[in-house]
Amino acid sequence: MSNNIDLKKGLNIPISGVAAQKTRKVIVPDVVAVKPTDFRSLKPRLLVREGDKVLAGSPVLADKETPDILFTSPVSGTVTEIVRGEKRKLLEVRIKADSEQEYLEFNVGKVNSLDGNQIKSLLMQSGLWPALIQRPYGIIANPAVKPKAIFVSAFSTAPLAPDPEYVLRDEFQNIQTGVNVLSRLTDGGVHISLNAANASGTPFHKIENAVFHTFSGKHPAGNVGVQIHHISPIMKGDTVWTVSPLMLAAIGKLFNTGRYDMSRIIAVTGPEAKEPAYVKGICGISMKDIADFCAGPAEETRFISGDVLTGTNAGQDGFLGFFDNQITLVKEGRTHELFGWAKPFRSKQFSMSHTYFSWLTPKKTYDMDTNLHGGPRAFVMSDVYSKVLPMDLYPVYLIKACLAGDIDKMEQFGIYEVLEEDLALCEYVCPSKIEIQSILSDGIALMMKEMA
Repeated sequence: MSNNIDLKKGLNIPISGVAAQKTRKVIVPDVVAVKPTDFRSLKPRLLVREGDKVLAGSPVLADKETPDILFTSPVSGTVTEIVRGEKRKLLEVRIKADSEQEYLEFNVGKVNSLDGNQIKSLLMQSGLWPALIQRPYGIIANPAVKPKAIFVSAFSTAPLAPDPEYVLRDEFQNIQTGVNVLSRLTDGGVHISLNAANASGTPFHKIENAVFHTFSGKHPAGNVGVQIHHISPIMKGDTVWTVSPLMLAAIGKLFNTGRYDMSRIIAVTGPEAKEPAYVKGICGISMKDIADFCAGPAEETRFISGDVLTGTNAGQDGFLGFFDNQITLVKEGRTHELFGWAKPFRSKQFSMSHTYFSWLTPKKTYDMDTNLHGGPRAFVMSDVYSKVLPMDLYPVYLIKACLAGDIDKMEQFGIYEVLEEDLALCEYVCPSKIEIQSILSDGIALMMKEMA
């Protein structure tokens, strides 16, 4: 195992509502949704109509750019609704689940005898190819390109992140199969990053056919993009793939059972979660299925698919994302505090600086809400971003280059190495209330358009 990489910069957000390590319920979904919006730059082609019957693993969508890449149903049932937005943009395909699930069986054969092209074909037919994310830009991996390596982060430092050893406790045989399969798609190997705090105790360290790295530090030490930056930085012209342990397990299940099985253990977390814990479900479940976890009125609660920094505001009628196994419930911050900024004693507020006295109680957690405590203001030069970003980048200059649409400057300041999640903490600590992730997303979209 390589030497530990100790990251000195970062910030752990002390939000309350961590999930207790127990599974409170098994969710039998009534309706699930397949959402093209979970995938960056996807141009979906609809393959079903309302009223069509589907099996778990039946194709629902295809990628117009690469028609062999399919998006399949996580359940068997009936297509009940095609949801579209502005300009008829396809938002969701809703499927009413059968009481008894039926699976489309894929002919896998002997895993050890499959070559790279056969593996790619199975992943694309089954709907699991979109689990592979390509960097730069965070898009669905291009099957025509061989990546220099594949990277997996075996731990997460995001706020209230699910415990990977708990949610994947029965999946390590499938994870091993997933690693064996993906290692045939690259010459650079599968790189797995472990948390240095328990690297020798986690079952991940027993995975074979992988290259290991250990990291220590505060969030975002668990971000795969930060890890890649310190292991093998992405230069212009480089291509790497990433995959989460959750998706690695799903890939392994496909090759072990011949089924598209998207079942997962999901953490229900956050200050507004009543008895935060885990549930067993699948991707695409409705937020209504966890409504009994909500401590307050649903209309006053934000239902986030993912964590509070990078998750999607799904709404009380929304659905869990393809990549997510966490739901965070936080109160909508609609109140205003008169002269709040001038009060010296604010025991219920957290600050990364010594502005308040939260630094005297480092183990305390806070019932945070969505209140911004102020509005957008002038984008001032500050070193606050660099204190939470453990990467050799200049985030202020990168964001300003994105605002200006300056391709050369974006390349110079590291657009190839980052996604929104890597700069999420910069947005959280920003004194100007700048929507950094949105600006970076627009910059990435411009790069993809101009560099195509």
